[in-house]
Amino acid sequence: MEPDLVKSSLFYADQRLCSAEILSPSEVRARIEVAVLNFLKILTSPTPAVATLPLVSRTSDNSGLRHGLLSDVSSVFLSHSICTRSLTRANDAKAFIRVWKVMEICFQVLHQGKLVTQRELFYKLLSDSPEFFTSQRQVNITVQDVVALLRCTRQSLGIMASSRGAIIGRLLLQEPGEEIIDCSVLGQAGHVISGDLNLLSKLVFHSDARYIIIVEKDAIFQRLAEDRLFNQIPCILITAKGYPDIATRNPAGLAILCTYKFGSITMGLESYRYACNVKWLGLRGDDLQLVPQHSLVQLKPRDLQIARSLMSSKLLQETYAAELTIMVEIGHKVEIEALYCHGFDFLGKYIAGKIVQADYI
Repeated sequence: MEPDLVKSSLFYADQRLCSAEILSPSEVRARIEVAVLNFLKILTSPTPAVATLPLVSRTSDNSGLRHGLLSDVSSVFLSHSICTRSLTRANDAKAFIRVWKVMEICFQVLHQGKLVTQRELFYKLLSDSPEFFTSQRQVNITVQDVVALLRCTRQSLGIMASSRGAIIGRLLLQEPGEEIIDCSVLGQAGHVISGDLNLLSKLVFHSDARYIIIVEKDAIFQRLAEDRLFNQIPCILITAKGYPDIATRNPAGLAILCTYKFGSITMGLESYRYACNVKWLGLRGDDLQLVPQHSLVQLKPRDLQIARSLMSSKLLQETYAAELTIMVEIGHKVEIEALYCHGFDFLGKYIAGKIVQADYI
């Protein structure tokens, strides 16, 4: 692939909303090479300078919500406003260098035909460049900087999610050449979900489930799995062990739900690929009568900060905003574990009842 051909798609594809493309390893390496050549060209010109890196801006001002034409799924999108990383700005210099460091590792990984997790990437960068990388958060932000520069998906960079999720319930799945796994007869820990999207795309699924229930907490997932909720309601249980939320009625839980429903601004170039029309099944204002008063937990400053951010967001639908307003007004949140006051088997009955009555928003 000629560098000039890549250049047009790398920086000047302004005819549509910005999105991250799924590219082959050779295409991604070509885009990294173009970035290097552009940098060297400016550096060695008659009036040399240090080039800035033009990234798609990941801010609320550059974002919006688009609605599916043939589905009920809406997702976050990013427009074409550009921000830059510059070596000449004191507060930006290290971030500028981090982008190049991550692209260097990605180039090597793609050349070797491997995939790495962001955690593995962090330890490699911590070992090679400790003066620039001291936290996982810095790596996560820089990976999104590279996505915003090269306009390709994270998986295309050779980076995959950690295998931290689990699944159980009315589902048969099979990897090519492997035996069928019946997820309804597994132990309460369930089946581990691979972080490799290429592998997931090759799985064969068979299911008679009518519902997929996303659970934030692993402990709640295991409780529902042990109670065999999927034998009461034809469903599949999924947990990311800390991300999606049916388990908690608090501002952070609602923020996580919105991320599943619409995607996030941080990953706005890829949100449309993963957004899904999930519903709020967990505790809401009308359910507070089910829990004892002493189980309510006072909102912390961080909770209030998240609540204010959500209430000012263009993503928050009216029913969610109304629930959040009630929460802020009473000044308390409640964990779904508070329902254990009715016995450990009550949680499954509560969720089954909600589904049968279509009591979700």
